[in-house]
Amino acid sequence: MPSPIADYLSRLHADLSSLDAGALADYIPELAKAERSDFGICIVTLDGIAYSAGDADKRFTIQSISKPFVYAAALADRGQAFVSGKVGVEPSGDAFNSISLDPKTGAPKNPMINAGAIASTSLVRGDTADSQWQRIRAAMAAFIGREVEIEESIYRSESETGHRNRAIAWMLKNFGIIDHDDPMAPLENYFRQCSILVDCRDLAMMAVTLANRGVNPVTGQRALPAELTAPVLSVMATCGMYDYAGSWLYEVGMPAKSGVGGGIIAVLPGRFGIGIYSPLLDAKGNSVRGIEVCKRLSQDLQLNVFSHSSQPSMALSRVYTAAEVPSKRHYPAALRARIDPRASRIKYYTLHGPLAADGAEFITRRMLALADDSDCCILDLHQVTQITDSAARLFGHTHAQLAARGIAVVYSRLHGRESLRAALRRGMRAVDGPHGFLSFEDNDLAVQWCERRLIEADGDVGAEMSFAEAPLFRGLSAALLAQVEAMSWTEHFAKGDLILTAGQQNDRRIFAIESGFVSILLPLMNGDHHRIESMGPGSNFGELILLGATARSASASADSDVRLRVLDADDVHRLSATHPELKIALLENLARDVTYKLRRTNQSITALG
Repeated sequence: MPSPIADYLSRLHADLSSLDAGALADYIPELAKAERSDFGICIVTLDGIAYSAGDADKRFTIQSISKPFVYAAALADRGQAFVSGKVGVEPSGDAFNSISLDPKTGAPKNPMINAGAIASTSLVRGDTADSQWQRIRAAMAAFIGREVEIEESIYRSESETGHRNRAIAWMLKNFGIIDHDDPMAPLENYFRQCSILVDCRDLAMMAVTLANRGVNPVTGQRALPAELTAPVLSVMATCGMYDYAGSWLYEVGMPAKSGVGGGIIAVLPGRFGIGIYSPLLDAKGNSVRGIEVCKRLSQDLQLNVFSHSSQPSMALSRVYTAAEVPSKRHYPAALRARIDPRASRIKYYTLHGPLAADGAEFITRRMLALADDSDCCILDLHQVTQITDSAARLFGHTHAQLAARGIAVVYSRLHGRESLRAALRRGMRAVDGPHGFLSFEDNDLAVQWCERRLIEADGDVGAEMSFAEAPLFRGLSAALLAQVEAMSWTEHFAKGDLILTAGQQNDRRIFAIESGFVSILLPLMNGDHHRIESMGPGSNFGELILLGATARSASASADSDVRLRVLDADDVHRLSATHPELKIALLENLARDVTYKLRRTNQSITALG
């Protein structure tokens, strides 16, 4: 089943494929041979799941996108203090090939312009040019998650035409920024690093490794010490897009780096890595389509780095099933026997915190992964504080996908939280119109609905049970049962009627449900109530009167039209005086019922713990 994120990227790719503005880079002759129509997008999540669209497998040279990663290697090899003495971190506001050096020290303004990048390359560990290159290759491979290779034709083309960069290297040598005897050696390694072949997935993996505090989420290899990811991301945020950096932060809000090969990476710390390839460049050397993709991603999925979000995995507290936590409704044994074998196909998803697109992606991916073993999904929003519109659209899309497969999605604990409800409804309408949006006051009502859906799938719901079949009277002889039934009477209640009230005195009735459903409600201090169980045909309530209770401990409310068979406790006591086996049987059945309820409660507590 396709992911909502994958579908979104496909639509985004289709929308922007017709954008034909910009030109191919031609100052390096080999780059001018790229196909104008090439266009790929990839997003990788913090747990290594990749979503892509278009030419995501098309290989191209990394060019300036290598700069933050080689700078990272220099920081790891030499330390921040030493590197800061050689390369600054201030935005230059100039083009990528500008000669922006501090007039006093000769240090380049930052590591993202060519001067700073050449200096960074010279700072990477290595006694010889070859050993330094091997270190650069290994550093890049750790971020990408595979061995790297260079495009020789691009390397030769860059080396043969890189006269301005040679001048920069000699200036850096003159100011003592490059310590090598021959500044051309690290310069050649700079040309090589720019010629490394990558695709969109590689770029997104490099980006998500930074997002993951330096650990590649697929290989598990640490590519960079965790404490160095913030300095690298900071420089990317302020300097990664050259003289477009300020507008980029304002419009997109993600640490990023572009390359004249047509690539762009963007990093959402703790959330996503993004890689884009389209070789048509604007006047500042940035991919035209790449910038538009990032703008749309930032707007549509609300991925601006300045909008705080917790880790996506934190959005899903737990997943459990109705086999572990069934409803509190008492079903006749025949119905329970039909529910229990399939109860694990009812899944609870407990959501948490403010939900943005990345958290919703994590949750919906889990829902889709479990779809083959699901009939109903209950989304518990009790701990959710906010849902962005982009997250709501992902839920809506997933809701529609699951509905098409006959899997119901219902929402729980939205009572009094109209902003969340409204966002979810908007999300469903934005996808393909409403798909039966259904929400419940609590999880128990939600799972009851799901259980009833399982029962109704078999046809007959078995919604009635005679007085004689009630478990309370199990073990009575036919003659004694006939006497008990003869002294009972029938009462009817409409849906919403209050049958008993907590604290009610001098009510001696004992009830057995023949049809319909009743909720037992415990009053709370704030005037609300807590549903402690829900009962259907065959269940009994009010029986604590037989044990000496004088006041009702809870309220009972009709969830539907209800038909009850009623006994007076005083009549039961009188009959028990001549037939003591009646009281023995009633007490045994009550003890059995209490034991069953305790066992179910312990099971639920264990599952929720």
